[in-house]
Amino acid sequence: MKILVTGAAGFIGMSVAQRLLARGDEVLGLDNLNDYYAVSLKESRLSQLTSQPNFRFVQMDVADRAGIAALFKAEAFDRVVHLAAQAGVRYSLQNPLAYIDSNLVGFANILEGCRHNQVAHLVYASSSSVYGGNTKMPFSEHDSVDHPVSLYAATKKANELMAHTYSHLYGLPTTGLRFFTVYGPWGRPDMAPMLFTQAILEGRSIDVFNHGQMQRDFTYIDDIVEGVLRTVDQIATPNPSYNSAEPDPASSHAPYRIFNIGNSAPVPLLEFIGCIEKALGKTADKRLLPMQPGDVAATFANTDALNNWVGFAPATPLQDGINRFVAWYRDYYRV
Repeated sequence: MKILVTGAAGFIGMSVAQRLLARGDEVLGLDNLNDYYAVSLKESRLSQLTSQPNFRFVQMDVADRAGIAALFKAEAFDRVVHLAAQAGVRYSLQNPLAYIDSNLVGFANILEGCRHNQVAHLVYASSSSVYGGNTKMPFSEHDSVDHPVSLYAATKKANELMAHTYSHLYGLPTTGLRFFTVYGPWGRPDMAPMLFTQAILEGRSIDVFNHGQMQRDFTYIDDIVEGVLRTVDQIATPNPSYNSAEPDPASSHAPYRIFNIGNSAPVPLLEFIGCIEKALGKTADKRLLPMQPGDVAATFANTDALNNWVGFAPATPLQDGINRFVAWYRDYYRV
């Protein structure tokens, strides 16, 4: 198949593209290579892909309406895996318009490209952040997610609503994947594994928010990628049991599906830090701080729907994943 992967220089995008190429698909990777974090890391990720014969790269912003329209028309993609987005909860408090441009305008351009060029299936990244103020655990796709606590989360919820509209009006099969705290080799520098590892190795203190009383459903990158590939191949269909009198947020009368991808094993933040300390052989100096605006105290994925749909649920033990991440970090940064 010919597959467009947006955000191909990103953490998840690179990993998804690698797996698609390994199984024989033709991949066009798209990324704007913005400077939200070090462009050198994005270029290093791309270098893992560009030597492969079935991969091509286009540098473009998904918010470029004319450019995206022309690309879709010229390439005739079979599938689209849309991972490009402005990421980060905390940064959305500082630069909200970046999220509007990338996550809303950009997503609309992708939807239009799929609509007008007979794309058979759009799989796109949503986020566990959509659960916002929900406290019922584990988080289920069948629960309402109408109370986001960050603009980032609101844009991801909006993506799900926009996708449903296109599934309903134009019959475009769409699958949204709510990723839960993804970590592993080639991860983002603004996320906890990288921040903590770098600080501990440099002898600096680490910021531990909510005084350590946080839990996250950390999900290893290989598990995320496996879930993405399986949903790419399982095209979204209408739910034959859908009842509009009691609507299910995760499915529809239209070819529309929403799934969690998480490890279903929330870990206390201090235990997570302990795994990094064990992998590094060093103890962290912890600076306990209050909860940050826009953050949530805990995440916990119910993955029954994903397992029922594609026969897969993430299960990589945290210490194993952290050990692989730390080994990559030492090699990449030569420390």
